[in-house]
Amino acid sequence: MYIRGRHAHTLGASGAGVSETLLQFGGGGFLRAFVDLFLHEANSADDEYGRAVVVTSTESPRSRWINEQNGRYHVAIRGLRDGGRVDDTVEVTGALSRSLVAGDDWAGVLEAARSPDLRWVTSNTTEAGFALDPRDHAGVRATAMGAETPQAPRSFPAKLLAVLAYRMQSGLPPVTVLPCELIEDNGPALLDLLRAQADIWGLPGDLLDAVATCPVPSTLVDRIVSGRPEEHPLLGQDRLLTVAEPFASWVVEQQPGLDLFPHPAIAITDDVGDYSLRKVRILNGAHTALVCKTHLMGIETVGDAVAHQAVGPWLRRVLVDEILPVVSDRVVDGESFAETTLERFANPYQQHRLADIALHHETKVSTRLLPTYHEYLEMFGKPPTLLGEVLQPFL
Repeated sequence: MYIRGRHAHTLGASGAGVSETLLQFGGGGFLRAFVDLFLHEANSADDEYGRAVVVTSTESPRSRWINEQNGRYHVAIRGLRDGGRVDDTVEVTGALSRSLVAGDDWAGVLEAARSPDLRWVTSNTTEAGFALDPRDHAGVRATAMGAETPQAPRSFPAKLLAVLAYRMQSGLPPVTVLPCELIEDNGPALLDLLRAQADIWGLPGDLLDAVATCPVPSTLVDRIVSGRPEEHPLLGQDRLLTVAEPFASWVVEQQPGLDLFPHPAIAITDDVGDYSLRKVRILNGAHTALVCKTHLMGIETVGDAVAHQAVGPWLRRVLVDEILPVVSDRVVDGESFAETTLERFANPYQQHRLADIALHHETKVSTRLLPTYHEYLEMFGKPPTLLGEVLQPFL
């Protein structure tokens, strides 16, 4: 889904008199150019869906900047859309209310969680954040959940469990938890961590049942956010300025009680797996195929590869003739996604190094390309010609 960036516009003072509906663990560029930008655009286009309270683990310049800039920042949308260049800047005024540091003001985080206005919790803590910490033992449960002098637990799952339990024991409605980590089945994975932490803390059964009423769907996020630009007219004014491509997709698993604001980039589906398969086999598969094809050619970036007079047409043939025939019946809009993938790869504003994609190459080949190779062989009774040539060392 291409999101059409708007030139700078405002909604009035950020957060002034507006309800705080989203508790967000993490305030990095990805969430600001993805979830928070979507929230801003939903507020601009339709009803009022509130603002986000950002929670960071420790004091950081970013946390200070969010508060100093009153939640305002800019996202530069740069890339290609329908064959034409896009270079727009969105002034985001309708997304962030404030930032809290969990280590300094855990009581404030708990109070934000207990707000009647709260509807969503989201996160982007990376794979490392999806783990428990042995220091979050049973002895810290009381302070984590607001007793005595509140203190933040160490791990993200423990923080999340604490805020959900604190909210639910106050008799408030459940909230929808939307993990944005690029982890397969991130919803069930997070639920497993919450249950494990609840066992460690010995949460009462009735409280655990109440927490379980909060939907935790699997999600799949897709947008390249490349961080702070080297050149932009607002560099000296906005310390939170970041760059994102026009394409954006947020696929969310349908669950009972799921609540989410509307946005054209959001798709709610019964099976996130179809979209995950599409991304892994088409987009990720094309990336890894480029590494296989170009490793001895001296080509350094994805953009240079797709612009190459031989490699560009070769990649299109791989997608159209060998990958799509295998997966098109199992994915949503496979052909259009493949075309969009090629356009995203040609983004002149991004320098995606093939050497970075080549990290853990054998693992990527085994998950992104070899299944396609073997399924093609089974389907057509012969190996795919182009993939067969570059995959020979792995067969």
